[in-house]
Amino acid sequence: MVGVSDGPSSRQAPPTARAPVGRPLLSLTLASMMDEVHAHSGAVYLMAEDQPVLEMAVMAGLPRAFAAPWERLGLNARIPVSDAARERRLVWVGGEEEMARSYPRVAMVLPYPFALAALPVATSTTVYGAVFVTWPGSHPPELSQREREQLTAACDRLALRLERAAAESRTLHAEADLVASPTVGGAAGTLGSVEAARMVARLPYGLCSLDLHGRIGFANAAAAELTGVPVGRLLGSHLWSAAPWLNDPVYEDQYRAALISQHTTSFVALRPPGDWLSFRLYPSPNGISVRISRARGVSQAGGAARAADDASPRLVTISHVVSLTGALTEAVSVQDVVRLVADEIAPVVRSQALVVLGSRAGRLHVLGHRGYEDPAVVQRFDGMPLSEPTPGTQVLQTGVPAFFESREELERLYPGRQAALDGFAAWAYLPLIASGRPVGTCVLAYSEPHPFRTEERAVLTSLAGLVAQALDRALLYDVKHRLAHGLQAALLPHSLPSLPGIDAAARYLPATRGMDIGGDFYDLVPTEGRAAAVIGDVQGHNVTAAGLMGQIRTAVRAYTTVGQAPEEIMRSTNRLLIDLGTDLFVSCLYLRLDPGRGRAVMSRAGHPPPLLRRPDGRVRVLDLAGGPLLGIDAFAAYPSTEVDLAPGSLLALYTDGLVESPGVDFEEALADLGRRLTEAGDLPLDELADSLVRHEADTEHRIDDVALLLLRARADG
Repeated sequence: MVGVSDGPSSRQAPPTARAPVGRPLLSLTLASMMDEVHAHSGAVYLMAEDQPVLEMAVMAGLPRAFAAPWERLGLNARIPVSDAARERRLVWVGGEEEMARSYPRVAMVLPYPFALAALPVATSTTVYGAVFVTWPGSHPPELSQREREQLTAACDRLALRLERAAAESRTLHAEADLVASPTVGGAAGTLGSVEAARMVARLPYGLCSLDLHGRIGFANAAAAELTGVPVGRLLGSHLWSAAPWLNDPVYEDQYRAALISQHTTSFVALRPPGDWLSFRLYPSPNGISVRISRARGVSQAGGAARAADDASPRLVTISHVVSLTGALTEAVSVQDVVRLVADEIAPVVRSQALVVLGSRAGRLHVLGHRGYEDPAVVQRFDGMPLSEPTPGTQVLQTGVPAFFESREELERLYPGRQAALDGFAAWAYLPLIASGRPVGTCVLAYSEPHPFRTEERAVLTSLAGLVAQALDRALLYDVKHRLAHGLQAALLPHSLPSLPGIDAAARYLPATRGMDIGGDFYDLVPTEGRAAAVIGDVQGHNVTAAGLMGQIRTAVRAYTTVGQAPEEIMRSTNRLLIDLGTDLFVSCLYLRLDPGRGRAVMSRAGHPPPLLRRPDGRVRVLDLAGGPLLGIDAFAAYPSTEVDLAPGSLLALYTDGLVESPGVDFEEALADLGRRLTEAGDLPLDELADSLVRHEADTEHRIDDVALLLLRARADG
């Protein structure tokens, strides 16, 4: 096992390749941990040896199939265990509502009331793995301090033992899961006494005992009579597969709900042709007791009958698909899709590298890749004509998947492929087909020869369908994104003009919601002996807002050129906006600068007030008189105000995205901007502009655009 380092001072645990540890260390630790905090299930994960992947080493309290989508997890996956290991912290999820809010992908697969804690297994230098434990839905919504301390101490002790094992080159293997012992297939052995068995046999309703895997260990005669299945066929089978009319995921889901939540559940089912039966499930940490009786007053069918298939992998497959569907719905851009395939799908199918290919203008296009030490190995396919006989082009054009279990097989079919150059030994080429048309190819590479069984090929092909839907959406988004940014770039000034007596700097940051395009604008217009500056904000973050912004900016320039006064420019722009018949409003601040006289005349329409930093460093908020937003009242007036602009003075014009954010008072944010302007106002303007927008630039989720225009009067003006 190899640990994953965390930071410059971290180190990797040395590789272990010698004698395995004799005692079941992980199982004993997990059992003790669950006992201390009265948890009813849990699992221990260890870091994979050669990649940032967590692998489940042992599970307790529930069948491993319940956690099938999470047996192998990328360290970057948005799953509680991965978050705990990656961020080295305890992750607590207090119930199903919190799970749905914080980890919707887990909630989609396990929509039941239960609480979960996940913790890292790590020393100060090395992450060795992670642990999760769960409680029934009756657990308090908060983790107690005692539980927190006991779980943390247990994980710390386990980390030290793993560190010692690694230092001694002792290998830790996956261990047998801790579930209840198999039930005995006879009444006396199961119930403990012959008399108890006789009592149960006399009851008028059916009784069954299920183990944690859902297998029947005991059934009385009434259960056999009600279900129409002899006791001999019931024993050892799953209840929902012993009777064909119970073979429906809805009924199996009730078993999972009872086992995970430890709450009593019930359902009714139709035994053909017309007998309705009631099933009530009483769970415990060791299994489930089922009471079967005739249902009264039921008149509608409860589920469709399906063919029995005791060995069906349905639970695993459906869980994986639901989990990965949740992950792929989060993808917005093409790079999001590539990242999620690398982090969520590749670890599950044990692939070591991947490439996502698309096509454009009759040529192959590399959309993204992971796992290749030399990117040139992949990039050589970018721009390749689709007529070239390669697996990638063939799969993209035909929509038929291709699986190559060895390098020899690939090179035999494609002699020019030179597979040895990429260092891998097996490949799956999966067509990405959305709405009946190919949108790309996903190539999964394996470091060792890999036989693709029929079941695995079917699963990979199904997963490719999910990826294709996400990729199709992402490709469309990227096209719109490029269009939006092109439009934005065309409408904003490419550079600021050089003005006599005035230094200027500007910054623009788009919102990160919507299409990353908005209606914030600024401009600087030289006029004879003077200059004009404008900044404004059109409502919205879309192409309509950007288009209207372009019209407003052009109109202001035109009115400035013909020599209108600031208040008249605002009135003219307001009338134009109303004549355009748009439903959008605009805030605006217009300045006529006269650095030679040391004066500035301003007119404001519902825009945040500018800040003036005087030559002595003091900052003042210019709370100017003004009028309403442009586009509201055709007869509105916009009075102007004249202010001093002595040499060394600095004007800061901005849009509300710089000072407004949820939960932050506007006055406090404005005062904070003033403090920063006071402290850093002597910096060169470009450095000052970067300093003032740095917090917003580092923010991952900006709900509004940010525009900033700085104007400093030079002493030589």
